[in-house]
Amino acid sequence: MRRIATLPLSNLLLSGLLLSGLLLGGFTGTALAEETSGQRIDYQVNDEAFTGYLASAPDEARGTVLIVHDWDGLTDYERQRADMLAAEGYDAFAIDLYGKGNRPVETDAKKAETARLYDDRERMRRLTLAGLEEARRQGVAQPTVVMGYCFGGAVVLELARSGQAEDVRGYATFHGGLDTPEGQTYSADTPPILIAHGGADTSISMSDVAALAEELEAASAPYEIEVYSGAPHAFTVIGSDAYQQRADEKAWAAFHDLLDEVL
Repeated sequence: MRRIATLPLSNLLLSGLLLSGLLLGGFTGTALAEETSGQRIDYQVNDEAFTGYLASAPDEARGTVLIVHDWDGLTDYERQRADMLAAEGYDAFAIDLYGKGNRPVETDAKKAETARLYDDRERMRRLTLAGLEEARRQGVAQPTVVMGYCFGGAVVLELARSGQAEDVRGYATFHGGLDTPEGQTYSADTPPILIAHGGADTSISMSDVAALAEELEAASAPYEIEVYSGAPHAFTVIGSDAYQQRADEKAWAAFHDLLDEVL
């Protein structure tokens, strides 16, 4: 699983790798549900309280999707994405990395929460793995794909590099941070990774995308990179000024290709 995709209106040559258009497939649900239908799950990590969200498949699940939230914490956005996945036959559990009731609103508060975890990668991994453990304690299907948005995408890659997650079959990051901390690396044993990126993202540059592609190639890690022309940072956030339906639909279809492949 090694694919680089292109901006449809221009061919970008990234370190000898031609980005070619591979943006295919339909979208299973453009609009998010008005109300969530799963359940909030309170859980403990050591002496700290957290609140996740579980949406269960109506019948036997095809697998589980673990969702890692954006920098504003676990909100209705992640809950509604979980509901969408449950309706499509997957168990979905959105984890909480900030703590029960901690949902920052102001930009400075959001930056402070993400910085706390970026500065303590061990805590980041530990809380993510604890969320996975809680999902399985709730009885979700064992085979799992981990996905995340923006800050959550960076957390997804942190977990992928760690190799610590049992029976995780794949990873997906949507307009997420792509940097690799010093001393970390990927390996050929890393499960398949999907990176969905907006070509007009001013927060995470195309040079960052190219650098990650080179790193994954050097490690012989399986990956696919989708780049969507004109899509800004946070292009999947329905209802926001950054939302771009076309890119969101294509990214969702690419994610389902990954689910079909590994679950």
